[in-house]
Amino acid sequence: MIGRQNISTGTKWEPIVGYSRAVRVGHTVHVSGTTATGADGAIVGPGDPYAQTVQALKNIASALQKAGARLGDVVRTRIFVTDITQWEAIGRAHGEVFGSIRPATAMVEVRRLISPEMLVEIEAEAIVIPSAPKPRARKTSRKKKR
Repeated sequence: MIGRQNISTGTKWEPIVGYSRAVRVGHTVHVSGTTATGADGAIVGPGDPYAQTVQALKNIASALQKAGARLGDVVRTRIFVTDITQWEAIGRAHGEVFGSIRPATAMVEVRRLISPEMLVEIEAEAIVIPSAPKPRARKTSRKKKR
């Protein structure tokens, strides 16, 4: 893939604010700030930063999949939290997903997110490394028996 691919989740906010859940250009995928919104639009895990981190990471995984990437392709995350004292619970959820992948990351406390019940927002960047081309099967010539 060489061109640009915008990935939408169909939320009402994407066209209003003018953003995509993810954008893939070439082998790079950028995932927008992602919160713990469930399929019904409601926040998953109100008051629980661990549960919100788990859900945000599930949403990121879904966006990556739509872009032809996977969590194993992630090279950087940025975690925005409303209460840095909850860093261990948030970090534990992040580590459960990325413990063996080990992307570069940052966790930053912000005053608030767009909705008061949102405690965690995560951005991700992935680089999809194409698989090496498989060697073509060689044609074998058979000698005709006489």
